[in-house]
Amino acid sequence: VERTADDVFMPLTVGGGIGTLDDIRQLLKSGCDKVSVNTSAVKDPFFVSRAAEKFGSQCIVVAIDAKRVIRDMTFTDDETWMNDASLGKVCLDLSENENPPLPPFAKGGEGGFWAISTHGGRKMKRIDAVKWARKMEELGAGEILLTSMNRDGTKDGYDIELTRTIAEAVSIPVIASGGVGNLEHLYEGLVYGKADAALAASIFHYREYSIKEAKEYLKSKGVTVRL
Repeated sequence: VERTADDVFMPLTVGGGIGTLDDIRQLLKSGCDKVSVNTSAVKDPFFVSRAAEKFGSQCIVVAIDAKRVIRDMTFTDDETWMNDASLGKVCLDLSENENPPLPPFAKGGEGGFWAISTHGGRKMKRIDAVKWARKMEELGAGEILLTSMNRDGTKDGYDIELTRTIAEAVSIPVIASGGVGNLEHLYEGLVYGKADAALAASIFHYREYSIKEAKEYLKSKGVTVRL
C-alpha cells in the first residue's frame, strides 16, 4: 500500500481482509485515502459505525456484492445480529406467503430481489441488498461500491436496474461495478443507472481502452468529467 500510495496521485481506496479498527488505522497511515469493507460489515454491521466515528464517514466505503435471488438459492446465515429487531429488518422474507411472492428465476429471468454475498460471491446471505445499502448509510458509510455478481466478468454491461435502485435508495455516492465491456456501458451506468461513479477493470487491464479515451467519450456524451 505504501509503495502504491507513493506512486499514484489520485484518491486510493484499499479493501480486502479488513476486520478491525487497527487494520483501518494502519492502512490510512500507509497512505490510502479510503478503505472498503464487505465481510466485516456483514459479520458486524456496527463495525461500520465504529469505523465512521473513529476515522470519518468520508473514508469508509461499504462494498456490496449483490446477486439476483433465484428460487431454492442456498443461503449461509450465521450472523447472530439477524435476530436483532433493529437490524433484522434488512433480511429478505422468503416465505411462500410473501406479497409479492418470490419469483422463480430458474431460467435466469430478471427483476425481483437482490441478496448480498461475501467471499467473492461464494457465500450468499439472506440480506436484501437495497435495505442493506440504506442501513449502511444510516450506520455511517460514506460511499457504496456496488458490484453485480451476475454481471461481473461478463462484459454485458452493468445491472442497470440494480444500480438505479440502490442509487435512488441512498443519498451517499454509489459506484457502479461489474460487467463493463465497452465505453457505452460506462455511460449507461452513470446516466441510466444513476451511479455517481463507474468502475471498470478488464477493459483497462487488457488495454482495450485507455482512461483518457473513457473520459473523452463520456465528456462527448454530456457527462461531467475531469479530463
